[in-house]
Amino acid sequence: MSLVKGIHHIALKCCGVEEFNKTVGFYRDILGLPVVRTWGSGRYSGAMLDTGSGIIEIFADGESRLPQGSVRHFALLTDDVEACVEAVRAAGYAITEEPHDCTVPSVPPYELKIAFCIGPVGEEIEFFKVK
Repeated sequence: MSLVKGIHHIALKCCGVEEFNKTVGFYRDILGLPVVRTWGSGRYSGAMLDTGSGIIEIFADGESRLPQGSVRHFALLTDDVEACVEAVRAAGYAITEEPHDCTVPSVPPYELKIAFCIGPVGEEIEFFKVK
């Protein structure tokens, strides 16, 4: 039996209030994720946004980029990869991999549609649809 039940949250640490507001706006206004909790003010602000299957937690109090920037990417489950890409592109963010179908050569094969972009604090985001 697994001790892990799923991903609870992904945390993003922003360098200041301006970057925090931009990042919250990206996930809330462009991708449509609801804000479920906020706290603090100014440099000590925080927010949690609901992805439907986990939380993106955003902090404003970063002094500089964190050394653990080794997370390759995180995937957001969606029914419409193209709509996510168009919303992100319209907001001026970089699309690093256009929507495409792919098959993970696993047993059984895993049929997907995916795309990638770069978010407001340099995070790589995958839009992920199971076919």
